Amino acid sequence: MPDRAQGRRPLHEGTVLAASVVGLLARPPYSGRPPGRNGTGLQTEQSAEDEQDQAHPLIRTHVRAHGGRFVGGSPTGGRLGPTARPGSGAGTGSSRRSPVVVPRVSAPSVGPVADLDFAAVRADLGIEEDYPGGAVEEARTAAERLPAVLATLPDETAVPFVTVDPPGSRDLDQAVHLSRRDGGYRVRYAIADVASFVEPGGVLDIETWRRGATQYSPDRSVPLHPTELSEGAASLLPGVVRAAVLWTIDLDAAGEPVAVDVHRAAVRSVARLDYAGVQADLDAGRAHPGIELLPEIGALRTAIGRARHAITLDLPDIEVERGGDGHWTLVRRAVLPVEQANAEISLLTGTCAAVIMLRGLIGILRTLPVPGPEQVQTLRRATAALGIRWPAEESADSVIARMDGTRPMDAAFLEDAVRLLRGAGYTPFDGVVPEHTGHGGVGAAYAHVTAPLRRLVDRYGSEVCLALTAGTPVPDWVRRALPDLPAAMSAADRRSSALAKAVQGAVSTALLGGREGEVFPATVLQIDAERDRAVVVLHDPPVRANCSPRGLTEGTVVDVRLVSADPATHRFVVEPV
Repeated sequence: MPDRAQGRRPLHEGTVLAASVVGLLARPPYSGRPPGRNGTGLQTEQSAEDEQDQAHPLIRTHVRAHGGRFVGGSPTGGRLGPTARPGSGAGTGSSRRSPVVVPRVSAPSVGPVADLDFAAVRADLGIEEDYPGGAVEEARTAAERLPAVLATLPDETAVPFVTVDPPGSRDLDQAVHLSRRDGGYRVRYAIADVASFVEPGGVLDIETWRRGATQYSPDRSVPLHPTELSEGAASLLPGVVRAAVLWTIDLDAAGEPVAVDVHRAAVRSVARLDYAGVQADLDAGRAHPGIELLPEIGALRTAIGRARHAITLDLPDIEVERGGDGHWTLVRRAVLPVEQANAEISLLTGTCAAVIMLRGLIGILRTLPVPGPEQVQTLRRATAALGIRWPAEESADSVIARMDGTRPMDAAFLEDAVRLLRGAGYTPFDGVVPEHTGHGGVGAAYAHVTAPLRRLVDRYGSEVCLALTAGTPVPDWVRRALPDLPAAMSAADRRSSALAKAVQGAVSTALLGGREGEVFPATVLQIDAERDRAVVVLHDPPVRANCSPRGLTEGTVVDVRLVSADPATHRFVVEPV
């Protein structure tokens, strides 16, 4: 096996990545005061992120649906269940609670699975479940090539990678191994090598462009790639050798990258882990050796994010969950610290990828406009109305970081803060660095490269980084595709958001149907004067609703009465008591 470690090189000659980020990519900090400079962070991969512009913050943007559980939003690279949220980009890995408390709000069961036709919801949105026969046949043929592909790759199977995902996941496109090195840490991040299975211009390639991303529903997922690949030959399943794009990122003692390498390799995951199990093992001091450093590295990366004014919107997930009786319900769940720390690995990789692209003058960035001073000032006014302290010298990200989404006042403030993270998109470039390279949520340039099984753009971002690192030309099929990727991804994001909204609406109205006249406690999240409405979230079931704003105050707990709920149209009406 070639000794890739000897070829690993700093991203900038004679300096470290931190200097690169500060000098080339990072945004200056902002506060609520002129001149309104900004360098915000991200929700978490998701938050990322991986972003808040794709779905309401109470419905996490890191979408997963496994074992009957669904987290609404749009898929981003970090497996938080962020963003983001860069945005949910994708979370910044912070943990303020010890021991971990995962509040769950039980809601009445909806009824048998057959009573909620999620297939009809998908059909109404034009989401086709079945793959064309020609594309499936291409996928099967590609899967049969796996042994030949592996024979050409450096052997990295001695590294004991593990995957960390929701229970039951099979589309595993990320495996991690963390270790110490002299003066710091080594992060190895194996990403499914999807490009080795998809022929550019083939039937399968064309279909992935039409889909753009995997779409998740409570009952099933509609994959970007046929399951022969996404849950088979391309997935980093445990105990089998797979083709991967392997990132090796060396960090100093403070968690700053000092060198990076990315190349294709044969890898093997030794364990498929889930977030709750990993969190329990970490708390008990028995974590798998390959990830026992995750909290430590995550905390360092969180501190770095805070230094560049990263934002974590600390709001609980609202998930659609199927119980053992086959009934659907809504559950509110706090994000585990390990999920946020895990998102930091994706964020780290995405920022390194962006540096490589910018140095090579070709690539595609995930960008988000920097909030203007008017937006920050509007947020500052919200704190005054809610009675939240915001000293003149404190930046917005610092205020947001000390909020606790389980408290009504804080949740209302975070509802307003999400507006700072809207408007994310993709910016391709070839030959000239674009004028705007930063992600206003991450606080630096950022690229999507860690979820190629579930998101189209990542396959192309990975190929750019592989070529630039190897000193070879970027493939023509990648270069030609870059300008068209933003439109394809935007369409996929719209479908994901529409599906999340429709699913939440279907379950919410099913939960409330037949309960007209009942009174529910609710938290007032927002008063929208322009639309003459208030946004509230019921406590049980955790349903978000609009109602008249008269007599209501943001951040307070009130009683609302259910006026009507029509499961057929997914519409319901509440009014303040």
